[in-house]
Amino acid sequence: MGVIQEQPDDQAMVIDGLDQDNGKTQDVTIISPQQSIDSGSADDKDSIVLADDHEAMKKILLPDIPDLETEDETTYTWKIENWRKMERRSRGPVFHCGGAPWRVLFFPQGNNCDFTSFYLEQGFDEKPPENWYKCVQFGLVLWNPNDPSVHVTHQAHHRFTVDEGDWGFTKFYELRLLMSPTKERARPLVEDESANLTAYVRVVKDPTGVLWHNFLNYDSKKETGYVGLKNQGATCYLNSLLQSLYFTNSFRKAVYQIPTENEPLSNSALTLQRLFYLLQTSNEAVGTYELTRSFGWETQDIFAQQDVQELNRILMESLEQKMKGTQAENSLAKLFVGKTKTYIKCINVDYTSERIEDFWDIQLNVRGFKNLDESFKDYIAVETMDGENKYFAEGHGLQDAKKGVIFESFPEVLHLHLKRFEYDLNTYAMQKVNDHYEFPEEFDAAPYLSEDADQSEPYTYALHGVLVHSGDLNAGHYYAFLRPEKDGRFLKFDDDRVTKATLRETMDENFGGDYGPATNGLPRNPQARAISVKRSMNAYMLVYLRKNKIDEILPAVTEEDTPPHLQKKLDEERATRELRKRERDEQHLYLNVKVITESQFKAHQGFDLTSWDDKDQPEEAQPRHYRVLKASLVKDLVEKVAADICVDPCNVRLWIMVNRQNKTVRPDQPLTIPEMSIEDASNKHNNKSSDFRLWAEVATENKPGKNLEPWAQARDSNSAWIVVFLKRYDPGSQTLRGVGHLYMRKNDKVAELIPAILTEMNWPRDTPLKLYEEIKPQMIEPMKPKQTFNQAEIQDGDIICFQKSYTEKEAQALFRESLIPDAKDFYDLLVNRIVIKFHPKSSHIAEGKVFDLTLNKKMTYDQLAEKVGDFLDAPPTHLRFTTINAATGGARSTIKRNPNATLHQMLTTTYYSNTTISPNSLYYEVLELSLTELETMKTLKLFWLPEGIVKEELVEILVPKNGQVQDVAAILQKKLELDDETASKLRFYESHLGRFYKELEPAFNVAGIQDYMNLLAERRPNEELEMEEGDRFINAFHYHKEPSKAHAFGIPFRFVVKQGEIFEKTKERLQLRTGIKGKPFEKIKFAVVRKSNVPKPIYLSDEDILADVASETDDVLGLDHIDKNSRTWGRSGGPEIRIR
Repeated sequence: MGVIQEQPDDQAMVIDGLDQDNGKTQDVTIISPQQSIDSGSADDKDSIVLADDHEAMKKILLPDIPDLETEDETTYTWKIENWRKMERRSRGPVFHCGGAPWRVLFFPQGNNCDFTSFYLEQGFDEKPPENWYKCVQFGLVLWNPNDPSVHVTHQAHHRFTVDEGDWGFTKFYELRLLMSPTKERARPLVEDESANLTAYVRVVKDPTGVLWHNFLNYDSKKETGYVGLKNQGATCYLNSLLQSLYFTNSFRKAVYQIPTENEPLSNSALTLQRLFYLLQTSNEAVGTYELTRSFGWETQDIFAQQDVQELNRILMESLEQKMKGTQAENSLAKLFVGKTKTYIKCINVDYTSERIEDFWDIQLNVRGFKNLDESFKDYIAVETMDGENKYFAEGHGLQDAKKGVIFESFPEVLHLHLKRFEYDLNTYAMQKVNDHYEFPEEFDAAPYLSEDADQSEPYTYALHGVLVHSGDLNAGHYYAFLRPEKDGRFLKFDDDRVTKATLRETMDENFGGDYGPATNGLPRNPQARAISVKRSMNAYMLVYLRKNKIDEILPAVTEEDTPPHLQKKLDEERATRELRKRERDEQHLYLNVKVITESQFKAHQGFDLTSWDDKDQPEEAQPRHYRVLKASLVKDLVEKVAADICVDPCNVRLWIMVNRQNKTVRPDQPLTIPEMSIEDASNKHNNKSSDFRLWAEVATENKPGKNLEPWAQARDSNSAWIVVFLKRYDPGSQTLRGVGHLYMRKNDKVAELIPAILTEMNWPRDTPLKLYEEIKPQMIEPMKPKQTFNQAEIQDGDIICFQKSYTEKEAQALFRESLIPDAKDFYDLLVNRIVIKFHPKSSHIAEGKVFDLTLNKKMTYDQLAEKVGDFLDAPPTHLRFTTINAATGGARSTIKRNPNATLHQMLTTTYYSNTTISPNSLYYEVLELSLTELETMKTLKLFWLPEGIVKEELVEILVPKNGQVQDVAAILQKKLELDDETASKLRFYESHLGRFYKELEPAFNVAGIQDYMNLLAERRPNEELEMEEGDRFINAFHYHKEPSKAHAFGIPFRFVVKQGEIFEKTKERLQLRTGIKGKPFEKIKFAVVRKSNVPKPIYLSDEDILADVASETDDVLGLDHIDKNSRTWGRSGGPEIRIR
C-alpha cells in the first residue's frame, strides 16, 4: 500500500487513488462543488435527508446516468469505534458489488493533511485478475449514529483497474471540527469516539470499453481494430475529413487506382495512397506530415485551422485532375455529385427558365431550424417575385414568377455541411451557432426531389459519419464519429485515439443546444443552481450513404486493391530505418575513423594536409572513412588501410593527428603498439574530436639523401629525426599542392632540405628556391637557410612550402598575366578567397544569369562591381547588389555603396539582426541608371495585367521622384516592350484590401502614390473605348461566402454596365473582361453588394439585368468564389487552403 500525498490547501475536495502493490501515487482529480454535497451547508434544515434513510440518500448520491445501465448496486455501513485508537491506515470489512470485493480505506488522523481521509478500494486479498476493471459510481457518508441528521457526504465516479484500485477523498472533513459541535450542528460528527461510514456503490456497465478511462497505455488497434491520425499542430480538421474519406471504401479504392508507381513523394495522390495503406496495416497512429508536405503546406498552414468544406472541395478537384485518363476517371463524380435545378416560372404566362448544376455537397442553414427536414424544406422553398421584384421574361416583359431551387438527384455519398458559423448582425462579427439541431439516423430525401426526377430507386439515406466541431470561432477542435462497417457500431476518431461510441454520443450529444441533465457523464447536482449553458460541441458535417447502394459504396478493400509498389516501398523504407536505428543503437560499440595517405595530401589544394570536413573538395582529396569496432586492434585497422591502398601492411604505420593551438591539424606521433585497441588509442591521444583522425605513413625505398628514416629503426621520443611535409606553390598554374614527406635530423640546417627537394622534383641543381613555413593560414613565414630545424622550431608534422625564386622581371611578367608570383601572397588569397553565387534579382530580366565568381573578402564595393561588370559586360556604376536571407532565399536588404566597406562586411550578419544573411550568395541588378542617378528616383512596384485578371506580373520600375503617372507609362512601355497602341491605352489604378480604390490620371504626381496601396496597370478593354450612351462603370471585387471577407489580394477591376442587358449576356462579357474560362468561371457566383455596415449580397440569375439591380451609386459587383491567389499567403487571418 502506498501513501497518498497531501494535497494543496486550496483544493477543497480531492479524489485520488492508491496503488496497493507498488506504492506509486496515482493521479489526483479535483471534484467540483456540484459533485460534493455537505449536509451542513444546506439552506433548509427541514429538507436534510437523514443518513439512515438509505434510499433517499442513494437518490442524491447515485442519480441515474443517461445511457448507462446498472450492473449492480449496494449499500454498506461500517460502524467505526474507538476512533482515536485506530491505526493510521485502517480498512473496513469487505463487502461485494458487481461480482467484486470492496472495502473502505480510512486515515483517521488524515493522510498527511489536517483532514480525515476516506477512500473506496477493491478488496481482493491478492492482486486483482489481469485486465480486471469496474466502472463505479459511489458516495461515502460519514454520520453520527445518534443523530442521522448530522452527516457529511461526498460522491465520485472512477474506473477501478489493476493499477488504480482505490479512489476517494483526501480532504473528507476537517479534523478540528470532527469531534465538537459547531454553529450549524448541535452534535459532532464523531461522538464518543464512534461514527458510521456508509458506502453507496453502483457498478455500471461499460458500453464503449472506455468509460471514465484515463487512456494510459490505451491501444486503439487492440480495442477497436482501427488506428487514428497524429495531429501536427492544428490539423484535427484534416484528420476528421481524411478518416471519413478513408472509410468511404469505394473512394479509397478509386484513390488506389491512380498510377503512382514512378511518382515522387511530392505527388499528393501517392502520399494519400500511402496514408490510406498505413491506416489499413499499421498498429499505431499514422502521421500526416508526408501528405501535407506534398500539398505544399508549410508551418503556417499546419497551425491554421481551415474550413472542412473548402478543404474537401479542393481535395476533390485535385484528385479529379489526377484521375483523368486513368481507371478511376469519373469515379468521384459517381460517388459525390448530385444535381440541382434552379428555376424561375412565370405565374401568368407560359415561360420558364431553368438551369441544371452539379453539387458536391449541400450547405444547410441551422439558425432558426430544428432539424434536417426543416433545413431541406428551407433550401427548396419557393420565392414569389412580384411587385417591385417582378421578373423580366424575354418576350413577355415584367411578370410575377416563382423562383427556387429543387434537387434533380442526390449522390450515393451525401455530404451535408451545417452552417454553424454565421455573420452576427448584433456583434458585426462571425459567430458560432450552437443552437439545438437534430439529424436522423435515416431519412428519405425523395420529398426534396423535383417531380421530373428519376425515383425508380429509393432515396433513403443512412447516417455514416458525423464530423464534430468543439469550441468557438477562434479556437476549437474537430473529431469524427464514423461507422466503418455497414451494420457495425459507430467509433469516435479523435486524432490519434479511436474509441467505441454509443448512438447517443454520436447523435444526441452533437445536436447542440443547452446541456441536458448530464454533464461529462455524470448528472448535475440537484442542489446546484440551474444555468443555461449551450454545448460548444456539435455536428458540423454529416455523411449519409444511400441505403440501396451501401454494398457498392462500402466494398471490402483487399490486398489486391492496393498498389503493390506501396508495400514494397514501405518495406524498403522500414528496412532503412531499422538499419539506421541499429547503427544508432550500436554506435557506442563503434568509432568513426578518418584516414589520409600521401595521395590525399597530393590531391589537396589549400591549408594543412587536407580539409577533414569539406565534402565539396575533390573526391581524391577526401579522407577515407572507416567505421571501426572500438574493441578491434590497431593492427586490424592497419590491415584494412593497407588493403585499400594496395600495399603490404608491414609498410604502413598510423600517426595520430592532433589539433594544435594555432587551429591546424598535424601528425604528432605514430601508434607503435599494434595490439592496442582502437578505443584505448583514441582515448589516449584523441583531442575530444568526434572522429579519430589518422595519417597512414607508407614506407618507401631509401633514396639518396636524408629523406627516409630506416623503417626497422625503433623511433622513440628521444629520436633525432623529424618528419616534415613538403608543398609546392606553382605560380604558373596558381596551385598549392602536397609533394610528399621526408625525414630530417633536428640539427640539420634548413639549406640541407634544398637538394632533397630538387631531387624529388627532378629540377637542375642550380634552381633557386624560396622556402616558407606554413604555421597557420594567416601566418606564412620565410625560412632562413642557415638555421637548423631545431632553431627554426620545426617539429613532427610541420609543413614547408617551396617555390622557384623569380627575378623582379619574371615576377612582373606574372603580374601582367594576373598571376600571383609569391607563395605568401597566394596564401593570403586563399584565406580571403570566397566563391559567391550571383542571382538576378528580377525574374523579368530575360538575360539574367546565375553564375559563380571567386572573389576576395577584402574587396570594396567598387572592386566587386568591377568584377561582376566584367563578367556581365555591364557598366560597374549601374550594378546594385542585395543580400539574401539564408533561411528563405528571399531578398533581405540592398547594399549601400560604401567605399570603405569590404565584401566580408557586406556579407556579415549584424549581432542585432533577427535574420541571417547568406554568406556566399547575392542578388544583382543591372540598373538603367547609375547608383548616383538612382538617388533622384523612386522605386515603384506594380502589377501588370496582360490578360484580364487571370495573370499578374510584378514589375519593379524606377521613376523620377518629381514625375507623373504619364512618366510611369513611358517607363513601363520600355521595360515590357509594349507597342505604341497598347501604351496609349494604359490605365493605372490603386486597390486596397482587394477593393478598387481609384484610377490615377496621367498628371497624377508619383509622390502621391502610397506604399501601402497596390498599384495595378492594364490596357483599357475595347468595350470601355466603345461605350455607348447610357453605359456606366461598376467596380468589381472578389470575396468568398461573405462580402466582408474580400480576397485581400484579389484583383479588383472596372466593368461596363449596359442598360437592358440580361445577365446571361453580361456574363459573356465578364468572361472576356476577366479572362477566366471553363469550370473556374462556372463556379463563380455573381452578386450586387450594397454599401452598408453589414454588406449583403444580392445574387444574380441569368435573367436579371445588372443595370436594374445595381441601381445605387455605391453598388459594387461581387465575384463569390474560393480565393486561390498565391499572393494571399502570409496575410493576417491565416493562409488559404491549397493542394498542389
